[in-house]
Amino acid sequence: MAVSISVVLLLLILAVIFLRNGGLKPTHAVVCLLLGFYLASSSIAPTIHSGLTATADIVSSLRP
Repeated sequence: MAVSISVVLLLLILAVIFLRNGGLKPTHAVVCLLLGFYLASSSIAPTIHSGLTATADIVSSLRP
């Protein structure tokens, strides 16, 4: 749960930065949002979730 909240916050911060800099138009943001909802309800959602979880586990196990 904590990983998904962190990813959502990171993506939200990036989206706000892109919107303010003009690199992301509001219509592009809506398309990305809709794509996310459609991906979440598709059959590939468990694969994406497990990939993100594995990546988060690898990153969290790294020690500087």
